[in-house]
Amino acid sequence: MRIRRRLPIPLAVLLIVAAVALIVTLRKQAPPEAARLLPGADGFFYINLEWVRKFNATSQLPPISREAEYQKFVEETGFQFERDLDKAAFAIHYPESWGNGSAGPVTEPRFSEIFVGKIDSGRLTTYLKKLSSSIEDYRGFDIYNIPFEGRTVRVVILSYDSVAVSNHPNPDVIRGILDRSRKLASPFGGPRLLRNFYRRVPLASLSFAILRVTPEMSSLGGLSSWSFLFPKPAVAVISARYIRALHLRAEAFANSEDDAHAITEKAAAFLNLFHAAEGSVGAQGTDADVKTFFDSLKVEQSGERAILTATVPPGFIKKILTEAPPVTPAPAPESPAAKRPQKPRSR
Repeated sequence: MRIRRRLPIPLAVLLIVAAVALIVTLRKQAPPEAARLLPGADGFFYINLEWVRKFNATSQLPPISREAEYQKFVEETGFQFERDLDKAAFAIHYPESWGNGSAGPVTEPRFSEIFVGKIDSGRLTTYLKKLSSSIEDYRGFDIYNIPFEGRTVRVVILSYDSVAVSNHPNPDVIRGILDRSRKLASPFGGPRLLRNFYRRVPLASLSFAILRVTPEMSSLGGLSSWSFLFPKPAVAVISARYIRALHLRAEAFANSEDDAHAITEKAAAFLNLFHAAEGSVGAQGTDADVKTFFDSLKVEQSGERAILTATVPPGFIKKILTEAPPVTPAPAPESPAAKRPQKPRSR
């Protein structure tokens, strides 16, 4: 009888341990909380700058130069993005013309953002009040409506360390973010596109992007290459991990193996152009960082996926981001009179 009475205790302990393990596993597979607050969209981008700093991944990057408008923002709010921003999540809303995008009948993409970091809410509130044309009271929170370049940017302070921003035409988008922030965070939450493809993001990625790609995206100048690589709709998952170097991985999820093969072939054609550029660089001199980057570029197909991988050494990143030194003007040619040696003066 004593044995039977004691059996439920170990069983209960095992059930608790199993439940905790399940919760931890679900948490690892769930998108970051900041990203789960975002609305439904056509693309998502996330970066964890807190871990980037811990990994010292920015130690070799050049210092950031501040423009006058950003300098004023820093002075009035005390917030420096390069120092105080820990995490950022972006939702990208395509125009309706881009394959029935979520932004409605607009001509350019719209964005919704979540910023997490060290925020002085008092100073930020004062700054937002100065910029706002109106302030909406929504469930006890102030939504600041700021006119900017013919559209309205809506800002709300969610908590002591997080802020939401959106320039989507529909004001319900920012209200939905605020509603989700008030609920208990769930590993099953978040937009559908983000939930479905986040499992494809490699573990310990510092940054990732999940994008719905459509041929219609080429309607905006500078994006014509999208229609070349993706003649049919697909989903691209791009990630970055820093392990002594920046490891990039891009996967295109097509609707069939034939579509994935077409993407792979076209990406390989682009790689041939890169290798040709490597040859021209090698003719002038060999750079170890550049060579490492070019040698690491690989593209392959796996079923309905086209996969591109690359390794970017820190030195190569620095070369890309460092500004070119200012051009020193050539000295003006001296006049014949200046070239003549002058006689020493008599004392």
